[in-house]
Amino acid sequence: MAIRKILTQGDPVLNKVCHPVTKFDDKLADLLDDLRETLDSAKGVGLAAPQVGILRRAVIVVPNPEIDEMVELVNPEILAQEGEEDGLEGCLSIPGMWGYVKRPTWVKVRAQDRHGNWFEMEGADLAARCFCHELEHLDGHMYDEHVDRLYTSEEMDAILSEEQEPEEENSSRKHARRRVGRRRG
Repeated sequence: MAIRKILTQGDPVLNKVCHPVTKFDDKLADLLDDLRETLDSAKGVGLAAPQVGILRRAVIVVPNPEIDEMVELVNPEILAQEGEEDGLEGCLSIPGMWGYVKRPTWVKVRAQDRHGNWFEMEGADLAARCFCHELEHLDGHMYDEHVDRLYTSEEMDAILSEEQEPEEENSSRKHARRRVGRRRG
């Protein structure tokens, strides 16, 4: 296994359509192992083969970061999707930048494993977002095509801080009301 270099925006490989995987051999296993190690090293939640310069339809996703399980999807396709939600996304190929992207809240994907066996998997919320984001890479697209504006990490920290302040104020008010309520009782 090896950590591979992640290509960044501007590299023409990222804008090319990937070829289906037809050989389920040691070369594919090595690619998937390298994607796993590279993703783990980068501390991301998804990585597609073109992001490391390989034009094959293979991705690794972490559908639930709390479990820290990586799922390999070879020749993946989205079978169904439902809902819609704006959410924050970043990309290992666009480091230090973030944007709000509208994605389905639930998706069902069909893919093959490293041995060529077909399986289906469902994902909601972050998992659905991750599936959609990574599968777009396989068709030469990146999330920044969907955003009105990209934000730097510093701008995102400020936005997230502002979003948390009202929540903290509401929580403090509720807590104060509970204390006042107890005094009244």
